[in-house]
Amino acid sequence: MKIFKHLGKYWYAVIVVLALLFVQARSELSLPGLTSDIVDVGIQQGGLENATPEKIRKTTLQGIEMFMTAAEKEIIENNYKLTTQTIDGEKVEVYQLALQDGMTKEKLADIFNLPMMMLASSQSKESSNGSQAQEILESYSALATDGAKAKALGEEAKALGEQAQAAGEAAAAATDPATAGAKAAEAQSLAAEAQAKGEEAQKLADSIQATVDGMPEKVKAARQATTEELGDLGADSMKTVGIQLTLAEYKALDMDTQKIQTDYMIKTGTQMILLTLVAAVAAIIVGLIASLVAAAVGRNLRVGQYEQTLKFSNTEMEKFSPASLITRNTNDIQQMQMAIVMIMRIVLYAPILGIGGIYEVYKTGTGMGWILGVAVGAVLLLVGTLLIVTMPKFKALQNLVDRVNLVSREIITGLPVIRAFSREKFEEKRFDKANTDLMKTQLFVNRSMSIMMPVMMLMMNGISVLIVWVGGHNMDMGQLQVGDMMAFITYTMQIVMSFMMLSMVSIILPRANVAAGRVEEVLETEPTIEDPAQPKDDHDFKGEVKFEAVKFRYGDADEDVLHHINFTAKPGQTTALIGSTGSGKSTIANLIPRLFDVTGGRITIDGVDVREMSLHKLHEIIGFVPQKGVLFTGDIASNIKFGDADISDEQMKKAAKIAQAEEFINSNDKGYSREISQGGTNVSGGQKQRLSIARALAKNPKILIFDDSFSALDNKTDVALRQALSENIKEATQIIVAQKISTILNADNIIVLDKGRVVDQGTHEELMQSSTVYQEIAQSQLSNAELGIEEAE
Repeated sequence: MKIFKHLGKYWYAVIVVLALLFVQARSELSLPGLTSDIVDVGIQQGGLENATPEKIRKTTLQGIEMFMTAAEKEIIENNYKLTTQTIDGEKVEVYQLALQDGMTKEKLADIFNLPMMMLASSQSKESSNGSQAQEILESYSALATDGAKAKALGEEAKALGEQAQAAGEAAAAATDPATAGAKAAEAQSLAAEAQAKGEEAQKLADSIQATVDGMPEKVKAARQATTEELGDLGADSMKTVGIQLTLAEYKALDMDTQKIQTDYMIKTGTQMILLTLVAAVAAIIVGLIASLVAAAVGRNLRVGQYEQTLKFSNTEMEKFSPASLITRNTNDIQQMQMAIVMIMRIVLYAPILGIGGIYEVYKTGTGMGWILGVAVGAVLLLVGTLLIVTMPKFKALQNLVDRVNLVSREIITGLPVIRAFSREKFEEKRFDKANTDLMKTQLFVNRSMSIMMPVMMLMMNGISVLIVWVGGHNMDMGQLQVGDMMAFITYTMQIVMSFMMLSMVSIILPRANVAAGRVEEVLETEPTIEDPAQPKDDHDFKGEVKFEAVKFRYGDADEDVLHHINFTAKPGQTTALIGSTGSGKSTIANLIPRLFDVTGGRITIDGVDVREMSLHKLHEIIGFVPQKGVLFTGDIASNIKFGDADISDEQMKKAAKIAQAEEFINSNDKGYSREISQGGTNVSGGQKQRLSIARALAKNPKILIFDDSFSALDNKTDVALRQALSENIKEATQIIVAQKISTILNADNIIVLDKGRVVDQGTHEELMQSSTVYQEIAQSQLSNAELGIEEAE
């Protein structure tokens, strides 16, 4: 969720990606079904999708209709038209398919399948349904025989009756009694024979009618027996037999069955190619969108973290080391970008593919769903175990990257000192230790995750073998087709692959989760120094700085480092701070621009508490020269004008002249266009300090703070610079933190600090008379002759 919340701004892109992933999944999940169709329909069924014949001979249809109900016969007769076709020079009666409105070939196939199966079964008596079908055929054959016999008997009875009638007529016409008697006897005999033949024909007719009346029940019983014997998967068996019968009928009608098969293969193959292209295009677009969104999120996070870092006071900067902040702004955000790409391309896709695959497996009705459960359970067990083992290492990984960056930064920055003290070997060992710790952790994580791939492949192959073994038995029993088993294997592999994709992402996501937490830690850290709700910036500031009972304690310290500091620095005057190392001089200098906030008392500028001013306004009226001069990549002009973009060239040159930087600037052909490298490494320490002073002077501040900013200057330059300051900077408040008394001899007010307290203040002459601490500092820095001169004066 730490990563997902950054995608909220790009919800529209996520919706588009989800839609494309559904399209991709649907396309890929359709391919196994089409592969199954190519095997089952295209190869095994000759390209016929159902058993409904386009054409069928009248005799064949009559044979099939023997096993249909009256309603089915009516439907079939309504959807076929009787035509004639010449085959091998002979005219044959053929029924041509003519579908009525609302009727489909699939619906007719449902009618044809069972009768066709029974007709085929009648060729064998090895099963109950085969013997019953054979009995029905024999019954229909017996009906035909008995019908012909009854017809013959009827014709014989009719002929005998006619003969009897003729003999009777002859007897009536005879004049001779003997002849008449003989004819009468003959007529009577013929009539009796005709009656016997008629009675026999009637008995056969009654028998035929009884058989016809009983046929629907016999057909119904045979259909029921066939359905029960075939079982749950009987539909597939009936469909296969029906299609084979239809193919045989097509061959008998001289139809091109090869063309039917080829056309189906081309049609299905084209669908597979189109679906593959659709899936590929969708995947490419998803990858593009994911990359764009990840890049945008990374950009926003870097900008946000950078802006947040600029708000940090020294307190926050001490909490996050520069090396850690650099790692968080680069490596950590890069990990998050990779995770976002993986989330949008894989994490969102895997469940869609997995759930879709499970649904498709359910639709196949193979009865092997339990294999899928075993596969998914094994994958989840593997992934869960790996995550439990590696998650603690992922959390340590980013901290180790921090450590490597920290050591690298220290070595690179302090390279001159390292060489001066011949500590190259020691620093090599220190870096090697940090690097080795990172390497060992990475190796552990990578080795743990590398186990996953071979184990996953073993599981997938084992599942395939299990599917083939179970599916082979089902095919042997006629309950499963080859294509269905192939589709089941493919769907199962897709489902397992979806979980496998998630497991592969699990290598990145835990580390990205840790990285996101580290980035969030920076973004959610509230700066301790912030602008007031209603800043008092409309005051016409002159620059009088006043410390009123100021106390200060660092956040992790047990006691104050400053105790009840009270003094006033007035405009047009120079106030100096001096004291031994650790006495709090730089801390006081840092409190004025609110690099830290006081923990007691207050600091005011012209009576306004600095905490009631906006930071922008406060820094606008202050020119701050830090103890360590910092220059930025660019040229001399850009560094001097760093404080204000509106500084003119005249102001820049004047500031450089006051800071005694003009001489070394003009000594170079490029002058103010001379390049400054990162950190100012291509200028000396004294030149760096003078440029830092010029930068502060160029903005014409009301308050100038020099935090031991003359330490790298030679005495000549120091004297010249102080002289230039006194001559040109007359209205600003100058606060100088110094280690050398020679720098502050002419200060209007010197504050003497000792252990965080103001022990004395006054001019140099006054302090030499009254301050023991100041005298000790002076004696440690100035010669007796210099002190004597000062004392004589």
